[in-house]
Amino acid sequence: MAAAFSLGQYVSKASIVHRLDARAKIVLVVAYAVALFLAAGWLGVGVCGALLVAGYGAARIPFGLALRGLKPILYILAFTIVVNSFTFSANDASNTSGGTIALIGSFGISAHGAATGLFFALRIALFVAATSLLTYTSTLVDIVDAIRSLASPLARFNAPVEDIAIVCALTLRFVPSTVEEAERVTKAQQARGLLLDEGGLVKRAKAWIPVIVPLFISLFRRAETLACAMDARCYAGGARTHLRSTRIRRADSVAASLGGVLLACVAAFL
Repeated sequence: MAAAFSLGQYVSKASIVHRLDARAKIVLVVAYAVALFLAAGWLGVGVCGALLVAGYGAARIPFGLALRGLKPILYILAFTIVVNSFTFSANDASNTSGGTIALIGSFGISAHGAATGLFFALRIALFVAATSLLTYTSTLVDIVDAIRSLASPLARFNAPVEDIAIVCALTLRFVPSTVEEAERVTKAQQARGLLLDEGGLVKRAKAWIPVIVPLFISLFRRAETLACAMDARCYAGGARTHLRSTRIRRADSVAASLGGVLLACVAAFL
């Protein structure tokens, strides 16, 4: 059941991307996101996509796993394309986009809008795939340590750096667990005769109530158990120590610098 959802799961491989420091990978993912959303045309997004494919190849992560990580956002991608496809100026003489089909009055479907929606959806998909590559190639402990290290300058302003790091870690940890729990509850209710794919929209929405209610109850119980366990271990009291301290290697700095420069060129010129 857990194999159906891969986002947030670590995949152990012997690759150059796995050996790269998690801090460098986080910096590269942030730079990639900035370049991706600043790219003005298809060429820039295409270059970002090619770089991501190269990253998955270097990490020796199967592309099927990357595609499976996009499964939870398929509805968001479809919604983005559909919403941008509609237009309220189908009969407007000034509409020079071409390929516009009027449905009811001036309301219709625009080919230009569909292309724009596909462009935005591709951006979202590439960003999620890049984030997934980070979690596929870095353990949860490495990501937490990297976030804590990168946010450490904020401690001078009394920012709760350790709390920020642990919140990020818990979020990454419980995303797949939440999806697994939702699938378990859904299958259990369907085994009891619950029908989720029959009737109109309102009836289908009401049919999900027996799934959502026990799911939230289970999540609150998990959160309470985790809070009690952290409190029993005096997590909130005193200074925290760490098992190991990592240092940025020259190879990590070079990789982050070269990747940042390349992505900056993509954002600036493409």
